[in-house]
Amino acid sequence: MKLSIIILAAGQGTRMRSGLPKVLHPLGGRPLLGHVLDTARRFDNVALHVVVGHGADRVCDFFPDPAIHWVIQEQQLGTGHAVAQVLPAIPDDHTVLVMYGDVPLIRKETLGALQVIALNNEVGLLTAKLDDPTGYGRILYAADGSIAGSVEENDATGKQRRLREVNTGFVAAPAHHLRRWVDALDNNNAQGEFYLTDIIALAVADGIIVRGVNTKDRNEVLGVNTRAQLATLERCYQQRQAMACMEDGVTLIDPARFDLRGRLVAGQDVVIDVNAVLEGEISLGSRVSIGPNVVLREVTVADDVTILANCVIEEADIGAGTRIGPFSRIRPGTRLAQTTHVGNFVEIKNSEVGAGSKVNHLSYIGDTSIGRNVNIGAGTITCNYDGANKHRTVIGDGVFIGSDTQLIAPVNVADDATIGAGSTITRDAPAGELTLSRAPQETRKGWQRPVKKK
Repeated sequence: MKLSIIILAAGQGTRMRSGLPKVLHPLGGRPLLGHVLDTARRFDNVALHVVVGHGADRVCDFFPDPAIHWVIQEQQLGTGHAVAQVLPAIPDDHTVLVMYGDVPLIRKETLGALQVIALNNEVGLLTAKLDDPTGYGRILYAADGSIAGSVEENDATGKQRRLREVNTGFVAAPAHHLRRWVDALDNNNAQGEFYLTDIIALAVADGIIVRGVNTKDRNEVLGVNTRAQLATLERCYQQRQAMACMEDGVTLIDPARFDLRGRLVAGQDVVIDVNAVLEGEISLGSRVSIGPNVVLREVTVADDVTILANCVIEEADIGAGTRIGPFSRIRPGTRLAQTTHVGNFVEIKNSEVGAGSKVNHLSYIGDTSIGRNVNIGAGTITCNYDGANKHRTVIGDGVFIGSDTQLIAPVNVADDATIGAGSTITRDAPAGELTLSRAPQETRKGWQRPVKKK
């Protein structure tokens, strides 16, 4: 039987106090709804329906997937009303699974148990036991142990509010039954809304068994209504990420101080120190060492690379045996060949650095091609921007650049050339020769240093 998943994502999220639709707020570097969609897509033979309301255009534009059937809920009149907007597009022979766009940590395996129940012409309801069930509907049981109903907190009695097992809202049911029950919903309750959870009592009245699946991981059913809740779920999510990395063999010096906001593929014996932030697609070879406070974004790192503290590397390829940092910034478009050295307070952008070359101190290298076994002295600057256009610098193999040199692009420095310290190079430097530009040194005898007046 084919599965239709309905994702409810129409809420405004007023308590977020934001102009951004709630389901677009990021968790682990991706929107909340993105996590939910990823989980839904893991099911086989699935049709995806997403109900949107507040900020619908922004939400739809963010996920340009033609497989998604977007449904606009013009008025937010409750979860039952939201589901009713979708049901006309779902055939009677489908199983329907309802998910929530602001509950990002739900697992496919948990939802799969609900699907199995629905395939038996029954209703599957996900429940959880919470120490503090405030805000959730409570589960009511019949004498035979089956679920008899669910009561929203605003409509519950004092005794019912003391119950700790709650209705998470995740439900699976045969479409032909669900259609009938949703049509029968009313809004005769404290909130004046059409509650999807009221279908439980309707199913029981029809003689359809409602079976509960109790999740042991409370975090997977937590939703986001405030920024504090979002921060709590961020830590839950990062704990999952850290555990998965360590199970794959990565050493995390402190798993509580590690953020993976994307996907990591790592070789053997990788060590990551505290406060590292990894974003996007990250590939680390074997025996890579990452120091504290490092940020990696869309980076490929080969074997035996050492990245020291406080480096920022984005959209770059790092060759085997390279050493970077501390306090280096490697910007997009950079390719470092094997066994290169990039030292403290060095910035490299859109450049290639050849094997064995060194840029060790306080330098800026932009729009540059550097050959093999080149030494770039401290304070070297490639002046690549003339105020209107970027120009390229080409440095050949075996070149030695003295400290405090400015290379005014476009300029070529040929193989084995030497540039004297303190030079400003505006023309091509020939191979194997010393090129320098310096003003004559002079001493002014009798000169007195100014002093402050008393």
